[in-house]
Amino acid sequence: MAPRITIRELAGSYAIARLAPDAAIPAWADGEGFVSIGRSDEELSIVCRAERVPTDIKHDGGWSCYKFQGPFAFNETGILLSVIRPLSENNIGIFAVSTFDTDNLLIKTSDKARVDELLAAAGHTLL
Repeated sequence: MAPRITIRELAGSYAIARLAPDAAIPAWADGEGFVSIGRSDEELSIVCRAERVPTDIKHDGGWSCYKFQGPFAFNETGILLSVIRPLSENNIGIFAVSTFDTDNLLIKTSDKARVDELLAAAGHTLL
C-alpha cells in the first residue's frame, strides 16, 4: 500500500532560477519561505519566492510549493512516489526538492485545483 501523507501548501508564489555554474549565490536568494540552492557542473539553480528573483535573471515563475509534513527517515520508501505518481499519470509536471527531513513539491499554480483533487483522491491530506 502506498504511503498516505499530509501535505501543506506554503504561502507565496515561487520561481526556479538558473544562473551560471560558477556564479556566486546571490543575496536575493535568501529570505522568507522555502529556499533551495543546487549547483552542478552545468548550472546554479535556485528555488525561492518569485518576488525576490530579479527580472534579468533566467527563471520560470508561477509555481506553488507543497511541503510534505515529515520528518521521514532515509529508509522510508515510496513517499515521493506516492505523491508524484497520480500527478504524472495525469500529465502534470512537477519540480521536486528533498531536504534532510522531508520533500517539497513545486507544481504550476495553474494546475493547483487539479493537483489538490488528485492528491486527495490518492488518500493524501492537504492542509
